[in-house]
Amino acid sequence: MACQYTAIIFDLGDVLFKWSQTSISTRTLREVLSSPTWFDYERGRLSEADCYAKVGQEFMMEPDEIAQAFQQARDSVRADDELIALIRELKAQSNGELRVFAMSNISLPDYEVLRTKPVDWSIFDRVFTSGAAGERKPNLGFFKQVLSATGVDPQRTIFVDDRSENVLSARSLGLYGIIFDNPKTVARALRNLVGDPITRGRAFLKQNAGRLLSVTDKNDKHAAVELRENFAQLLILEATNNRTLVDLVEHPRTWNFFQGKGQLTTEQFPFDLDTTSLALTVLRRDKKLAFSIMDEMLEDDQTYFDHRRPRFDPIVCVNTLSLFYSYGRGNELQKTLQWVHEVLRNRAYLEGTRYYETPECFLFFTSRLLASSDDQQLHAMLKPLLKERVQERIGAKGDALALAMRIIVTDFVGIRNEVDLRALLPLQCEDGGWEIGWMYKYGSSGIRIGNRGLTTALAIKAVEAMRNPSILMSHSPSPSSNIVATPSSKVKSTAATGRHQRTKSLRDSLQWLWHVGKSSKPIEA
Repeated sequence: MACQYTAIIFDLGDVLFKWSQTSISTRTLREVLSSPTWFDYERGRLSEADCYAKVGQEFMMEPDEIAQAFQQARDSVRADDELIALIRELKAQSNGELRVFAMSNISLPDYEVLRTKPVDWSIFDRVFTSGAAGERKPNLGFFKQVLSATGVDPQRTIFVDDRSENVLSARSLGLYGIIFDNPKTVARALRNLVGDPITRGRAFLKQNAGRLLSVTDKNDKHAAVELRENFAQLLILEATNNRTLVDLVEHPRTWNFFQGKGQLTTEQFPFDLDTTSLALTVLRRDKKLAFSIMDEMLEDDQTYFDHRRPRFDPIVCVNTLSLFYSYGRGNELQKTLQWVHEVLRNRAYLEGTRYYETPECFLFFTSRLLASSDDQQLHAMLKPLLKERVQERIGAKGDALALAMRIIVTDFVGIRNEVDLRALLPLQCEDGGWEIGWMYKYGSSGIRIGNRGLTTALAIKAVEAMRNPSILMSHSPSPSSNIVATPSSKVKSTAATGRHQRTKSLRDSLQWLWHVGKSSKPIEA
């Protein structure tokens, strides 16, 4: 995969190199470095001796005192080894596509000293100094010299500097500007801008295969707890179609949310319709067995396979409908479908549900229901309304999981959602995975449950959908092979525009990177 950005221009002082305090006071030093005399020195218009003499006159200091202070500064210069190592890593990963330059306001004498520092200067394809250019940042002339000499495309070039006025000038010429304020933040931004988000996300999943566990949130009353549960594992499997990534505890018939004893709830946790419905649509199962389980669901007429736990949640109704429709039995749950329609029509999901955290969960699983069947009545009843409701959510705040779900749903209904892509991409972490998103919660305590593996898997699907709108839901290994999306006419036309336009669209989104317990409603018999 080609880099979205093919060049980076770094400042040197206070970005790649740091220096400590000198014998001159901080205030005086700041005034000296901001004086017209010093600017002329940096432009190569004054010699070192003439500069020190002139500064001495202006600030009532002896030239020797000034020379001593700047010699102390030169001696104290240290390179940021971590950032330099990152640059080397990014260049290596780009397969020769990434070029790196330095552009610094620095006099020729100071640059000569800097070059003696033990640094791998080979990481730079070229270094540009104000002393050689006769110009200094933020003057546009210096930037234009660098762009002309390097031949880089400003739209595919990143500029990193600690001074906001320099970054502004770079942005005015079309470069992507990053203000260097926090090394970790900048490192994360560079990885996200230069690296391919899909490749990095898949690498994260592969590196953590079998260990993509769910975790609860933490607060003053309890610490975060790792949960071994099946539901997120099934969704990861469906999103990736890669069984090696997940750790499932399979059941011959009905399924349990937990893989063993219940955690933060009763240890003997009952098997539930929600996880069972998901498992039967994600995994291949004998049709006769699946039908017998669905018959049991209809006979029990409740959420759990346990009459002592009557519960109520529309999202699990949606998931149960997905099961019945995927096996051609959706007509048996028309009252449940009607209620789901009313939840969607009246926006009853906007604050989440009893067991699911966000409105995007309801919208996502509703799109999954539609993808499970080509039933015309089902699509006519839900899809136009789903399109309206998800369009209302575009741009709303949300964590990485909510954003990914929203993008997947908008793509499913034929809406191109650049806004939420811009919000999603910066949430990718340095390790390639996305920040955790909260999906469900314990009904009684409200403790939230999330899974970075699931968030990453769905974020990858979201980015894929934006690159290629014909890619919607994974062809899941369902028994009837029905869980595939039916593209709308808009999706088809968008997919036909070609790879170049899709790549450009993703790059446009990257430009914004740094501007910026389970249950269900009873099923009727």
